[in-house]
Amino acid sequence: MVATRFAVAIHILLLLAAEPSSRATSGRIALSVGTNPVVIRRLAGQLARAGLLRIRRGPGGAELARPAAEITLAEIWAAMRRPGLPLLPTHPGPQRGGDALGRAVPALLRVVLDEAEGAMERKLAETTLQALLDRLAVAERGG
Repeated sequence: MVATRFAVAIHILLLLAAEPSSRATSGRIALSVGTNPVVIRRLAGQLARAGLLRIRRGPGGAELARPAAEITLAEIWAAMRRPGLPLLPTHPGPQRGGDALGRAVPALLRVVLDEAEGAMERKLAETTLQALLDRLAVAERGG
């Protein structure tokens, strides 16, 4: 679920970076994303609380809080995830008894999965909204 919210949040911010804020209604954004305006308003609220977006009442009341070149995907990821919950959860293992392998596997997996999530977060920190806008512009030109 967090991956979907993350992707939609990026879509929202890209649209706000690419178009004049006067067109940035929740309905317009929802049309581009392919979802309901209520979903857009909820995620925009999360982005605003994270300091990535400014929202004013009325149509076209959303804009980036900072230039696209200063907003990383890692910041968006942090805004969309629930603190303390790993991206890749493990099973709890046997609650009582079980064998040594059964008791060891969850902790073993947790180490590897936390390392993988750390690598992903480092990569996201290297990528800005502006970099995605630049890629989008190249793709639109057919390159």
